Amino acid sequence: MAPLAIVLVGVEAESFGVGGGLAALYLLANAAGGPLLGRLVDRCGQTWPLVAGALVAGAGLLSLAVSVDRPTVAVFAVAAAGFARPPHDASLRALWRRLMPSREHERVALSVDAASQELIYIVGPLAVAAVAAAGSPRAALAVTAVVGLAGTLLVVSTPPSRSWRGRSRRPDWLGPLRSRELRPLYLAMLCAGIPMGALTPLAVQLADRLHDADLAGTLPATVSIGALVGGLVYGVRSWPGSTRRHLAVLTGAFGASWLPLLMTGSPAMTLAGGLLPGLFMAPLLAAAYLRTSALAPIGSVTEAAALLVAAQDIGCAVGAALAGLFPTSALLPVGSTAACLVLLIAHGLSRRPVTTLDGPMPLKAST
Repeated sequence: MAPLAIVLVGVEAESFGVGGGLAALYLLANAAGGPLLGRLVDRCGQTWPLVAGALVAGAGLLSLAVSVDRPTVAVFAVAAAGFARPPHDASLRALWRRLMPSREHERVALSVDAASQELIYIVGPLAVAAVAAAGSPRAALAVTAVVGLAGTLLVVSTPPSRSWRGRSRRPDWLGPLRSRELRPLYLAMLCAGIPMGALTPLAVQLADRLHDADLAGTLPATVSIGALVGGLVYGVRSWPGSTRRHLAVLTGAFGASWLPLLMTGSPAMTLAGGLLPGLFMAPLLAAAYLRTSALAPIGSVTEAAALLVAAQDIGCAVGAALAGLFPTSALLPVGSTAACLVLLIAHGLSRRPVTTLDGPMPLKAST
């Protein structure tokens, strides 16, 4: 809800450029603050970091609503709101690891989680648009702040959240970034986020080219519907192969699934083509979170998941920015294909034998 409400408030006060710039600042600030708050959650539990973050984020959104005409205050308010937004997605995925009795149960839970999250991208914008139409964009921003705080209080009131505690670990500034296996995964998710960020500009372009203004909103919603279905299908049964292999296959399929959408010539075909990338998007996210959960260093599972969210958000910001500089049709398959290549290269390097100046390290003789 927040990025769209910020855009509407900025457009009402100044221009579309101001609104878009404030929304981009919000997303980038969240990408910076999410992992830091995730580290606090790992060390102190979920209750007070999430509540404090929600209070600061809500105050930032309310400050923007009453002072958007003052540029300095508006920039500071948006930065504070984005930086302090509670890392609920990462915190929830850390809970699944404790609540589920096995890795297979966790995979199913993450699949349903990724699928149900797509409802946010359908209901959230509709709620903001409805409040803005009935009242004003500033009212929509205020409602967003209230909903965020209410949701946080609901989360921290549940017994699993109240009792969750991270495991102690030695202080490490790099945290999960020190993992040689997690770094390629983060880079791959950044690449996979590029087509997600370029989707909205593409929808606007197709709406103009096909003379159907509704496509600007219905195409992203169709992709989300496809993701809802894909996440449920991925979770309903066991699939052969490891999670690492699932990631490589899903990123490759995600890249190829954009191609039919780029060759459509009618609104109906465009919407049908939009279902395909959605079918692979939620399973890809579920597999990425499952892999992150398995590789996260002890005591940093929330921070590791928050870094995955941050990588995806940065990719979305890059995709939205590049859509104004390069043909959007090229960004969709290229970003996903790059993600697949990163994972394949990382997998190949991990299988290479450790070498010294004298050649491969000898194996220990069996007794």
